[in-house]
Amino acid sequence: MSRATSTEDAVSAEALSVTYAVRTGFLGSTRRVIKPVDGVDLSVRKGEVMTVIGESGSGKSTLGFALLRLVKPSAGRVLFYGEDINEARGSELRALRRRMQIVFQDPYSSLDPRLHVKDIVSEPLIGSGMKDPGEIDERTSRAMSMVGLDPSAKTKYVHEFSGGQRQRIGIARAIVGDPQFVVLDEPTSNLDVSIQAQILNLLLDLQSKSGASYLFISHNMAVAQYVSDRVAVMYAGEVVERGSSKDVIGEPMHPYTQDLLSCVPTMDISRKVTEVEISGDPPSFADLPRGCRYSNRCKHAFDLCREKEPALAAAGGREVACFLYHKEEKRAAASEG
Repeated sequence: MSRATSTEDAVSAEALSVTYAVRTGFLGSTRRVIKPVDGVDLSVRKGEVMTVIGESGSGKSTLGFALLRLVKPSAGRVLFYGEDINEARGSELRALRRRMQIVFQDPYSSLDPRLHVKDIVSEPLIGSGMKDPGEIDERTSRAMSMVGLDPSAKTKYVHEFSGGQRQRIGIARAIVGDPQFVVLDEPTSNLDVSIQAQILNLLLDLQSKSGASYLFISHNMAVAQYVSDRVAVMYAGEVVERGSSKDVIGEPMHPYTQDLLSCVPTMDISRKVTEVEISGDPPSFADLPRGCRYSNRCKHAFDLCREKEPALAAAGGREVACFLYHKEEKRAAASEG
């Protein structure tokens, strides 16, 4: 999907890393450090939909949380319209929360069953310091109407709604404060197929009207192609391919992106597709392979891939982290061999 976007960055991550210490072994006797986000550079332009795609466990949700300061980065920084969000404190941070929002994956666990819908939807307004009950009620009703819910249902509890309606409540909560940036963490993956398209179209319609920037997190290539202006493919904590949706999904270059696309079912009988599952399992963050992190699953891997980690570099109108396209390093390795 293509729309007019600005060249101005709404949100940008610079060498962003998130590190956790975990305990493994008998009775947690071994302490290991894992890095689900490892030195990521990423920007979301004003008014665009950027999708981060990858398998479960690739680090994409952690990246989204770090961009909202829901988790603390261990290195790097996040800029929101040029301001470092890690420097925000007190009232400045509360105001920031209203401008940056999230829609969670599971509409069943992300909404408090003890609260009325009006209390759930109005949370960002109250949290940012709004005190006028009339304004809060008016904004809550407007947000519910915008997502296709009857404002008269404000006094109901979430258990009285279907899954699709619950996700609309989550979306209403995210947009009630007119945010400039929204993270959508696989917002349709837990919904029936018949409802998914409705929610996707609703999100795109809201984005078109508001001009907000979206970071869409997904494992579904078809969804990414439908919603995105640009795509970043993430594997084992790193971005391995990044560019326009047309380039990355239409003509993928990184072997991992190609393998992801080959697993997408098609109803086009004129298109000959051999569906495959990606061989092997994603590596553990506690035990990453040497060199390219995809080398143990890649059918194109050669010696250099297992010895040195490739960096993102320009190729084919996008950026790719793969030695297949790093001609000089590939020739140097061949001559040394």
